[in-house]
Amino acid sequence: MGLENIRHSARIGLTALIVAVGIPASAAAETLADAMASAYDHRGLLQQNRALLRAADEDVAVAISGLRPIVNWTANATRTAQRFRSNTTTGGLIDSTSATTASVGLSLDLVLYDAGRTRMGVDAAKEAVLATRQALLGVEQNIFLQVVQAYMDVRSATEIVALRRNNVRVLTEELRAAKDRFEVGEVTRTDVAQSEARLAASRSALVQAEGDLAVAREFYAFAVGHRPNRLAPPAPTPSSARSLQDAKAIAMRNHPEMLRVKHAVAAADINAGIAKAQEAPKISLTSRIGLQDTVGNNNFSESASVGIEMSGPIYQGGKISALQRQAIARRDAERANLHEVRANIAQNVGNAFAQIQVARAARDASQRQIRAAQVAFRGVREEATLGARTTLDVLNAEQELLDAKAGLITATSNETVASYSLLASMGLLTAEHLNLNVKQYDPAAYYNMVKTAPTRMSKQGQKLDRVLRALGKQ
Repeated sequence: MGLENIRHSARIGLTALIVAVGIPASAAAETLADAMASAYDHRGLLQQNRALLRAADEDVAVAISGLRPIVNWTANATRTAQRFRSNTTTGGLIDSTSATTASVGLSLDLVLYDAGRTRMGVDAAKEAVLATRQALLGVEQNIFLQVVQAYMDVRSATEIVALRRNNVRVLTEELRAAKDRFEVGEVTRTDVAQSEARLAASRSALVQAEGDLAVAREFYAFAVGHRPNRLAPPAPTPSSARSLQDAKAIAMRNHPEMLRVKHAVAAADINAGIAKAQEAPKISLTSRIGLQDTVGNNNFSESASVGIEMSGPIYQGGKISALQRQAIARRDAERANLHEVRANIAQNVGNAFAQIQVARAARDASQRQIRAAQVAFRGVREEATLGARTTLDVLNAEQELLDAKAGLITATSNETVASYSLLASMGLLTAEHLNLNVKQYDPAAYYNMVKTAPTRMSKQGQKLDRVLRALGKQ
C-alpha cells in the first residue's frame, strides 16, 4: 500500500510539473543517455584533449624520423668585388676585379649508433601517447559525471519548484479559509496571522527554488551543450560491482588515471635510460656532394665525399650528470605518484559506496516519513475541524509533509548521482561502457596514420592533410 501511495504521489507530481512548465505531456522527453551523447559530441574540452592526443601521436613520428637518413640541400650565390693599387703594373693607379660564383649541394646524415638513445626516444613517445589516451578517458568521465549532476539537479529543482508552487496554492486557500472563519468568529486574529506568515515563508521558499532551478538550467547548458526541456526519469544505472572489494579491484585495473600514471612511470624509466646513454659515443654516416661555378669564365668544380663520423662528450660542465640525476628524480616522483593515485582511487571507490548507502537509506526513510506525515496531516486537519487542534498545528503538520516530499526528491537525486560516481571511480563511466548512441572517437585511428612518420608528399601524408582539413572544419 505504501509503494502504491508513492507511485500515486509521483504521478501527481509529474502531472503538476507538466502543467507548471507548460509543456505538452506528449512531447518527447530527453533522457540522461541523450544528454551524455550531446556532451560527448559537442563539449569543447573533449575536442581540446583529442587534439592534444593527436599532438602526442606526432611526437612518435618525430622520434622515428631520427632513425632515418636526414637529407638537406644548400644553394649559394656570391658576388665578390676587389679594388687594389699596384705601383708595378698600373703605375699607382687603382684597379678592380669582380666575380660571381654559384654553388649547390646535397648532404646526407644517418645515425649508425647512439647507444639506443633514438630508439628509446621512440619508446618513450609511445608511452606518452598511451598516457595521453588515458587522460582523454579521464576527461570523458569527468564530463559525463558533470552531465549526470546537471541532469539530476534540473530534475530535482523542477520537482521542488512544482512542490513549492502547489504549497503556495494550498496555503493561499488556507489563508482565505482562515479569514472566512475569522469573520464568523471561529478563529482568532492570531490564526490568520499564522497563516499569513506561513504563506509568506512559502512564497520566499518558492522564489529560492525558482532561483535554484535557473542556476541548474545554466549548469545544464554548460555541461550538455543546450538548455534543458522536459527530462525523463533516469534509467537504472548500469551494473558496476557487487561489493566494495570487487569495485576496488576493477578500479585498479581500469581507472584511466591509474593507467595513465603507469604509462608515465614507464616513460620516466625510459627517459632515465636515455639520460644515461648520453655518455656513449655517436657514430654517423655522412655524405656530401656539391657543384660550384664561377660565372663568366670556365672555372667549374665538383666535389663528393662519404665518411664515418664518431663523436662523444668529454666535458660539458657537469650538464650530463645533472640531466641523469634529474631523470632519475622524475622517475622516482612518478613511481611515488603511482602509490598516491592508487590510494586516492581506493578512497574514491569507498566514498562512492558509502554515498550510495547513505542515499538509499535517506530515500527509504523519506518514503516512510511521507507515509507517516500524510497520516498525521489528515489526522491533525480532522482534529482541527473538531476544535482539538489549532491552525498552527495544521500548518506544522503540512510543513512536515512538504519537507518529507522535498527530502525524497533530494535523496533520489543523490542516489542516482552516487551510482554514477561509483562507476566513475571504477573507470567505467565511458561512452563504451555506457553503450551510448554516439560515433565513438577512436584514439588509435590518427596514431595509425602517423606512426610511420609519412611525408606530406606521400599518399599517406596527403590522406593526413585531408583528415586535418576535415578536423579544422568541426
